[in-house]
Amino acid sequence: MRPETVAARRRLYLLARVVVARHYRRELTLAMVAGALASSPRQLQRAYAQFGQGSFREDLLARRMAAAAELLLEQRSIPVADVARLVGYRQAPHFARAFRRRYGLSPARFRESALAGGQWAPGSGGGGAGREGLTVLAPARIGARQRLGARQLQAHQRPPAGAGLGHDAPALLAGNLAHDRKTEP
Repeated sequence: MRPETVAARRRLYLLARVVVARHYRRELTLAMVAGALASSPRQLQRAYAQFGQGSFREDLLARRMAAAAELLLEQRSIPVADVARLVGYRQAPHFARAFRRRYGLSPARFRESALAGGQWAPGSGGGGAGREGLTVLAPARIGARQRLGARQLQAHQRPPAGAGLGHDAPALLAGNLAHDRKTEP
């Protein structure tokens, strides 16, 4: 494979990861992200196959689940149903099933286990691991993030149903990516 092709694919993969990290709360599809990055879905699949540790869907799910786990631990006053909505799920039962598959515990049990002493560390989930999937977290990590204020929490909330990226997806995502390029050192 030509070096230019490898470099272009790597760039496409990295830009897709940025889109997933910024917009995981929205309905994202492979085709939508590929279009926003002026690429084809197949090219994006190839980029994930070559440089990623999984598929686009797995990357999106991992981002959502990690954000959910952090919210469950750090924002204990937020109900599980609201955490589901905040990380991009419309239905709390669907979120609970996905969370249980990923971490081996329901979201509520996950939170209870953390309160009982076991703390979660990002990347420690291992579908079906049960309580053994929880690991002790360094105290500095536990207090490292501030609690979300009301305005910050609203910023984390998912847009209302039907307010997805729609026809403005390429402009919205490309605009954010252009902003990233301008602000990077």
